[in-house]
Amino acid sequence: MDDDNGEGVAIANLIGTDGRSVVGWVYSWTTGAHAVMWDVHGPQPVSKIRPDISDEQKQEIDFEALMRIGRDEGG
Repeated sequence: MDDDNGEGVAIANLIGTDGRSVVGWVYSWTTGAHAVMWDVHGPQPVSKIRPDISDEQKQEIDFEALMRIGRDEGG
């Protein structure tokens, strides 16, 4: 473990719009921060988080924006 930079552990899966594909993960860092890591395809719209995380954690990773990825483009 690197105490200077922190280490993260995946605490939840980000589920794609098909309702079953894992498109990324929510990581909790030893620093107390939460962040999103995407699969090899990069950012994709998210429909839900499994297992569910707290409202505060959702706000920190901006879950509302994750659900809008790709929908605000092209116009």
